[in-house]
Amino acid sequence: MSGLFANIVWSDIWQATLDTLVMLGASLALTIALGIPLGVLLFLTGTGQLAESRLLNRLIGMAVNVLRSVPFVILLIVMIPLTLLVMGTSLGVAGAIPPLVVGAAPFYARLVEGALREVPRVTVEATQAMGASRLQIVVKALLPEALPGLIAGATVTAVALVSFTAMAGVVGAGGLGDLAIRYGYQRFQTDVMLVTVALMVLLVQLIQFAGDRLARHFDHR
Repeated sequence: MSGLFANIVWSDIWQATLDTLVMLGASLALTIALGIPLGVLLFLTGTGQLAESRLLNRLIGMAVNVLRSVPFVILLIVMIPLTLLVMGTSLGVAGAIPPLVVGAAPFYARLVEGALREVPRVTVEATQAMGASRLQIVVKALLPEALPGLIAGATVTAVALVSFTAMAGVVGAGGLGDLAIRYGYQRFQTDVMLVTVALMVLLVQLIQFAGDRLARHFDHR
């Protein structure tokens, strides 16, 4: 067994796993915090909605689509000056978080918009008939009704972020992806590659399982 994992330094593996979890947790929290308001705005300014505005909807939609279309590896490089300005470094866990958020927030915003579209219009109309303001309609009707979809969207986004953290290893962000690239690929240490890939697969499975269970718990249909 020791010969099979001859190149493995388990302390490095655990540290890389911790770095990946920190990147994932911080970037997912910020992605949700930015993606929900952005998705709500996309929904509300759409045709026939409460704050219909074709111009604003097109501008926001264009910005979201542009950010979604940029390959994440390119985004990592393009954002280095901004990351340096915001975080003081473009390396390590801290340097990976801004591009992770910028790459994932527009993606999640579209999922939020889709989840809100699934809310029956009669729910909004009933809340509106009771004299609720736009903010109350969003907070007390739209978001609670769309919660299972929001959780499912966050799960999909979290899985995407796991792959993004791996790609962030290209620019020295740390984590399992960085370990896989530096040791598994560049130094041809197949055992390191296999262990890091297995851990990332396990992480994705756990995220998907937890997300599915949570979405079913809040789905009362």
